[in-house]
Formats: sequence, structure tokens, C-alpha cells
Amino acid sequence: MKKRRSQYLNVIKPSKTPRTEGKTCVQDEEGVDEEEEAQPDHPLSSSSVGDIGVIENITLKNFMSHHLLGPFSFGPNVNFIVGNNGSGKSAILTALIVGLGGKATTTNRGASLKDFVKYGESAADVKVKLKNRGKEAYKIETYGDSICIEHHITSDGCRTCKIKNKSGLVISTKKEELTAILDHFNIQFFMKATLLEQMKRDYIHIKQTKAVTRDQVERQEECLKDLRQLFLQKKERYESLSSFDDMRRTLEDLKQKMAWCLVREMECQVDQLKEQIEREESHCKHEEKLELCQNKVVASEKKLQEIQQKISRATEELDGLTEESRTLKEEIKVKSKAQKNQEVIYFRAENKLKQLEKEQCLVRERILKINHSSGRSHEVEKAQRLKKISALRKQLEKLEAESGVLNQEIKDKQQALLKGREECDKLSMEEKDIQVCLESKVKRKKQLMASRSNRLRRFGDHMPELLESIDRAFAQGRFIKKPVGPIGACISLKDPSLVVAVESCLRSFMKTFCCDNYKDEKVLQELMSPYFPKGSRPQIIVCRFTDRIHKLQGRGVRHPEFPSVLDALNIENPVVTNCLIDMRSIECILIIKEKACARKVMQGSRPPKNCREAFTADGDQVYSHRYYTPENEVLVKAVESEVENNKAQLSRFQLHLSSVKEDIQLMEGRLRSVVMACKKNQENIIKVKASISELENIEEPQTEDISSLEEEAQENEQKMESQRGNVTEAQTELKKHERLLMNVNQQYKGVKNKMEHLSDEIEQLKEEQVKADGEETKLDQTMQILTKRLKSHQDNIQAMRAELSLKEEDTRTLEAKAKEICSERQKINRSAKSIDAEITRLRQKISTHEKNHGDKEQVVREYAEAHSNYKSKSNQLRDLKKFIDRLDNIMTDRQARYKILRRSLSVRCKLYFNNFMIKLQCCGSMMFDHNNETLSISVKPPGRENDTVSDMRSLSGGERSFSTVCFLLSLWEITESPFRCLDEFDVYMDMHNRRISMDLLLELSERQQLRQFVFITPQSTSNLPRSAHIKIHQLQDPERGTEEENWH
Repeated sequence: MKKRRSQYLNVIKPSKTPRTEGKTCVQDEEGVDEEEEAQPDHPLSSSSVGDIGVIENITLKNFMSHHLLGPFSFGPNVNFIVGNNGSGKSAILTALIVGLGGKATTTNRGASLKDFVKYGESAADVKVKLKNRGKEAYKIETYGDSICIEHHITSDGCRTCKIKNKSGLVISTKKEELTAILDHFNIQFFMKATLLEQMKRDYIHIKQTKAVTRDQVERQEECLKDLRQLFLQKKERYESLSSFDDMRRTLEDLKQKMAWCLVREMECQVDQLKEQIEREESHCKHEEKLELCQNKVVASEKKLQEIQQKISRATEELDGLTEESRTLKEEIKVKSKAQKNQEVIYFRAENKLKQLEKEQCLVRERILKINHSSGRSHEVEKAQRLKKISALRKQLEKLEAESGVLNQEIKDKQQALLKGREECDKLSMEEKDIQVCLESKVKRKKQLMASRSNRLRRFGDHMPELLESIDRAFAQGRFIKKPVGPIGACISLKDPSLVVAVESCLRSFMKTFCCDNYKDEKVLQELMSPYFPKGSRPQIIVCRFTDRIHKLQGRGVRHPEFPSVLDALNIENPVVTNCLIDMRSIECILIIKEKACARKVMQGSRPPKNCREAFTADGDQVYSHRYYTPENEVLVKAVESEVENNKAQLSRFQLHLSSVKEDIQLMEGRLRSVVMACKKNQENIIKVKASISELENIEEPQTEDISSLEEEAQENEQKMESQRGNVTEAQTELKKHERLLMNVNQQYKGVKNKMEHLSDEIEQLKEEQVKADGEETKLDQTMQILTKRLKSHQDNIQAMRAELSLKEEDTRTLEAKAKEICSERQKINRSAKSIDAEITRLRQKISTHEKNHGDKEQVVREYAEAHSNYKSKSNQLRDLKKFIDRLDNIMTDRQARYKILRRSLSVRCKLYFNNFMIKLQCCGSMMFDHNNETLSISVKPPGRENDTVSDMRSLSGGERSFSTVCFLLSLWEITESPFRCLDEFDVYMDMHNRRISMDLLLELSERQQLRQFVFITPQSTSNLPRSAHIKIHQLQDPERGTEEENWH
């Protein structure tokens, strides 16, 4: 059987003040003496102990190797848990510790809570029910007579706690509430029930508080000196208040003079206003002007009426002529239409006659031609025709030869033009690529220029906006922890000349962001999407944020001449430092400015310890066996030179392209000329072929019939005579219509002339009317102006009268106020302005004096406040000093009493231990070393009392077990607890020692019947006495096999 260590659970119930944290309780000496004298050996009262803190029952489910244990209802006094190995005895004690919030390591049965979950199960449950009755019950209104604590432990080591009342209602799930319950019942898992350690901590806390209070007193003494100085200053100002009373009296005298001076000036203004009203009332020129203007308006209205009558008569006559003109105009339209229709008839007849005459001439010519033609030989004409055909065929052969040459030339020029165009397209594409590259470089240059004012823009145009969005989202609570980045903005260089090397090393991390968790990463990706395309978003690294930098002892590179990248950077945020260490290993990368020196250090011999690679000042990357030169120079240094190079390259391409385009235009012109020549040649070929075909297709002429032509000529003569008669008749009718149209036109012109004459007359009358109307309007305006002036004049007089009444009222008011200030009228020779200036000067002087010395009431108030503060602070310091002195005396006495109590508990424990050991006829002793906080126990078995050596290792197993029981019983005698648990105390005892131990335990339980005891033993309890205070729980034997295998 494996040896098991005894386990116990000790519960402490204080009889004095409960344990406090962060507070110091100071009592006088008499109170301490009374408490210590009134404290008995077992101060537990029957009303509290036995009713609070003891275990009612416990239930286990899927705990350790047991599917279900319990519920076990414990008795109020002695409880024995008996069973074979594996039946669950120790599991009950372990579950009790875990169910009351203890850690897994406290049980000595597992390193983690997940070790207590039964194999194959997902969770375990522990339910502990404690009594909660009596005056000192914990929140009796909330929990009732019992408190049920339930723990649910999952297979991954997580546990949840539910604290229920008597009715089963969940009151709390917080660990703080469970801790408060354990503190109230003083349930602990270590032997601290004597309160000595707590008293020691309280005394240390009181000493620290006293030291802090003494420091505060010293600082208050310094402040008191300042208060005394301030009090003396206020007192000096208070004593200097009587110096400017004379200035106040002078100011009051000036105010009296000012009041009567204002009365005098107001009376002068009233007299002046009365004279002005009299002058205005005697002035009557406005009425005369208004009457003259009214007469002119009447004459103008009469003249205007006469003109309007003339215009009315002329308008009526013009309306009659207009109607007559309209009638004549309609008649003209009818006559004109008839004349035009006749004219059309005439021209048609005349055209038909001309057509007949032309046909007659053609017939006569054909007759004459036939009659006078000669009998030339048809053979001669044919020979000439064949000769022309032969000449045309030769010309055709020549043209076809020229056409072949031109077609070949066109093909050659087209091929050359095609090649030129291909070269032009190629150059255009290259020019476009260079243009795009130049634009990107110029854009990068602008970003760098903009980064001088905004450093963030060098990491992207939208980086400032992104950071503002991150700040807003963090303020809204969307992030658990605010992301850090971009990393390039969080670092700076100690040596600016290393910028190219650092950028080459951290090129892919300059725009990177760091997040604490994956939830923050998703939120950051959402914020990035509006500013960056999906393929070009900055990298996000998820790493746990911490305030400490990784420990690099033995990991980083150290070189006496060259720094590492980590040494070359100033990084304030530990998150950025840890990220670069994890992702880029910057502590293992050296920066060596010279290329040759870098090769020598990295490749000439063995590289420095922990050095992975190195970078030069130009950005070259050096390994122990490789050397890389960057393809593109770092933009920070070379962007301007690249822009200039691209511009020069672009200008060269543009020149070359322009020359190629000129060549293409020249070839296109030559091709067009050749094509035109080819087209002209083809046209000549077509003409020659047409001529040949025409000559070949000529037929022999046929003899016409002259008699038919003569008959046709006679018919034409008869038609011409008939048509001449029609022409004469149409011409006569046309002249008749023209005469009628002329007569109507003459009548229309006469009416038109009369209308124009009347219109001119009406226009003249209207002009006269407009002129008369303008004069009338002008006179009306003049009359309105004169009326307004007259009204203004009258209003002005009325206003002056109103002002006069107000001035008189003001004069009476000022006189009344002046009499209130000074009852007798004073004669003043000065102006109000000079008196006011003197008052202002005197007030400024008084204000300056008050500013320097303060207002009288304020000075008195400040003096009283300073005196009160100084006196109050002095009294407070005096009281604090007295309190500290008294506290020193109390602490000295309490520490002495603490040592006495500690010595008394040590002596009692020794005595109890020795008395218990005598039961076995052994000699035992204890040595307490409170200075070193150690305890040594020596036990001498029977017959070896005189041995000088008393090593516990020389004892048998039963003797050691009995000694341990005696030691526990001696501790129980000097401590207080509502329940106590002891596990397998009799494993190595023989029956004699076991019987003695059992008697001791039962004897103790009889003396302490209001306490609860739980004893766990695998041995039989048949020899126990029958008693109502003893309750035995017999556990069933375990099912051997799979369960033990699973647990082990």
C-alpha cells in the first residue's frame, strides 16, 4: 500500500474583531486588557458555534473515479467515514476542499482541476451545504438557515460556482461572495486559527500607516509655515485700510458737484431748445411754395386733357381708313391671283410654240443633210478605223506594263509602312510604360514631400484617415485593445545614416499593424477596406499585448563595433518591439555600413554568435555564404534621382517616336502618290479599251427615207399656226388683268398715304402728351416733396416740443437726484467734463489702491479666513502629534501583549502535546522559534527517555502516526474551528495505538460537543461506543477494474 499523507481541514471562528484589510483599528489599553482577561480557553458560545459554518451534507458527481457519491448528511458532532481503499473516502475530503473554493494543489491529489473529472466524462459537480443559523449568521435575510455552494468543473479545467439560499434560488456566482462567506465563517485550509499571523500583519500595517502619518505631519508643518506667512501678509493689509478714506471723501464731494453741474447744463439745453422752437414756428416759406406748385399742377392737367381729345379724334379717323385699306388689300390679292393664273397660261402656250419650232428646224436639217451628202467610200473609213485600233492596242500594252510596275511598288511601300507602324506601336507601348512608371515615382515623391508635414502619409495616402477611423472605433468600444501601427510610424533611428539599411531590413513590416486578438483583427480589416484594395491592404499580425519586452539574454547578437537593428532603433511601445523580435529577429541582425567590412565580418571568418545576417548602409543583405544586392534602391533615398532618370528616358523615347512618325508620314505620302498614279493608269487602260470596243462595234450607216421627213415637217407647220393663235389670245387676256390690278393698287396707295399722315399727326400728339405728362409728374413729385418738407417741418417742431418736455422732465429728475445727494444748490464754475475726468482719475487711484491692497470687505474677510486656517491647522497638527505619541505607547504595549499571547499559546501547545504523549507512555516536546518561524518536535518512545537523540525518523510508523495525532490534538486545543477533518490518521498504527488515539479523539469531541469532527479511516469502527453524538458513514466497496485503470 502506498503511503498517504494525512490531510485535515481546519476552520477558525474568531472571538474578537473580524479580520480587516487596509484598515487599522486602535484601541486603548483598558479595552485590550478587558478582552484578554475575558477570553476563556474555549470561548465558543452555544448560540453561534454548531449553528454556523458546519457541514450539513455533501454530494459528488463524476468526481475523480466515482460516478455518484452522496448525498452524505453529517452529524453535528462526530462523523466517521469508513470504507476500503478506492471507495471514495479521500475523494469526499478533496471534494470538500474544492467545493469551498480551494485550489487543486491544496488537496495534494492533483495539479489541476481537470484531473478531478472522471475519465470519459465532460464535467464533474460538487455540492456542499453549510449551516447558517444564530445571531452571527451570514445575511440571514438573503440565504436563510443554510447556504448551498455548487461547483461545476469541466474537463478543460474551468469551473463555475453557484451560491444558493435555502430555497435553492441562486444568489450569486461571483468568487468574491464565496470568499466573503469563508471569511465570515473563517474557513481556511491551513493552520492559522490562533490569529497570531493576522495580528502580526495588522501590527506591521499599523506601523506603516503611522510612518505615512508622520510624513504627512512633517509636510503639514511646512504648509503651516506658509500659512503663517500668508496670515502675516493679510494682517498687514488689514492694518493699512485707513489710508484711503480721505480719497473716498473727496470722491463723494466731487459726485455732489457733478450732480448740480449736470442740472445746470440740462437747464441751458432747455433754454436753447425753446429759442429754436420759436424760430421754426415763425418760418412759413414751405406753405407758399406748396400753394404755387398746386396752381401749376391744375394748368398742366387742363392742357393734357386737350391733347387727349385731339388724339381720340385722329384715332377714330385712322380706324376708318384701316378698314378701307383692308378691303382693298383683299381685292388686290384676288386680282393678283387671276393675273398670275393668266400669265401661266400665256407662258405655257408660248413654250409649246417654241418647242414646235425647234422640232421643225431639226427635221429641215436632216433633210438637207441627206440631200447634200457625198458618196464617199466605206472602204476608206474601215481602213482608218483598223489603223486606230492597232495604235490603241499598242498603247494598251504599254499602260498594262506600267500598271504591273506600279502594283509591285505599292506592295513594297505597304510592307515598309507596316514595319514602320509596328515599330511605332512598340515605341508607344514603351513610352506608355515609362510614363506610368514616371507617374508612380512622381506620386511617391509627392507622398514623401507631404510626409514632411504629415509623417503618416509616407506609409500611404489614406493612412491618417485610417488612424482617425481606428481612434473613433476604439472610442465607440469596438476594440478590446486599440491596435498598434503602422510599425514604421512607431520607430525612429538613433543614427539617421542607417535609414536605408533599416528600411531594407524591415521593408515588409513598415505598414504592418498589431492586434491583441482575432476579434480586433476582423474589426481592423473592416476599417481598412474603404481605404485599401483587397490585394494591397497592410499586413495585420495578431500577438498578445504586454507591457514587458521579451527577455533576450543569450539570444541577441553583441558586437563591439557594429549595432544590431534592435540597438539602432528607438521603440517606445513594447508591443512593436516584441512583434519585430518575433517576426523579423531584429536582435540577431547586424548593421555594418561598409560593404567590404560586412563581407569580412560575415564571410571572412565565423560570423558573430547569434548573428543570422547583416545589412550595409546601401541596403545590401549579407549572409555567411551569400550576398544580395537589392533590385530597387530604397525609395527614401533615390526617388528624386529615379524621377529625373525616367524623365530623361521618356524624352529620348519621345524624340525617337517623333522621328519614326515623320518617316511613316513620308512613306504614306509616297504611297498615296503611287496609288494615284496607279489609279490614273487604270483609268487610261479603261478608256483605251472602251475606244477599241467602240471602233470595233461601229456599223455601216443606213439610208433614211426623205419623204417621211417632209410629211413630218408639214404637220409641224400646221401645229405651229394653231399654237400662234392661242398665244395671241392668252396675251390679250393677260393685259386686261394687269390693267385691273393697276387701278386697285392706285386706290390702295391713296388710302395708305392718308393713314401715314394721320399716324404722324397722332405721334406728334402723343409726344406732346408724354411731355405734358412728364411735366405733370414732375410737378406732382415737387408737390410731394414740398408736402413732405412741410410735414417734416411740422414734425420737427412737434419733436422739439416733445424733446423740450423730456428735457424739462430730465431737468426736474436731475434736480431731485442732486437734492438727494446734496440738499443745497451749489455754484459751480467748472464743466461736467473736467469734474468727470477728476472723478475718473480719483476712482482709478482708489481702484489701484484696492487692487494692491484689496477691497475693504475682502481684506477683512481674507484676514479672518487666514487667521482661522492658521489656527485650525495648528490645532490639527497638535492633535495629530498627540495621537501619534499615544499610538506609539499603545503599539509598544500591544506588541508586548502580543509576545505574551504568542508565548502563552506555545506553552499551552507544548503542555497539551506532552499530556497526549503520556497516554502512550512516551515523552514528547516541542521547540518554537518565533524569530525564525520554525517548529521542531522530539518524541522518545517508552524505555528510551534518557536517550540524547530524539529523531522522528527513528520511530516506527505507528509511533509517528500517533505523534502526528497528538500534535494535531494539541493544535486543536489552542485553536477554534466549527468543524475539523482528519484523513487516515490510523493507517500505520497497531490496534493498541489506534485504540488510544481513538479514545483521545472521542474524549476531545465530548469536551467540544458544539464542534463538528469528520474522521476518515479504512479500518473497522466496531469497537466504538454507542452514542447519539457519533455517526458512521460506511462506504460501498469500489468496482475494481476499468475505473481504477481510468483514474490511474
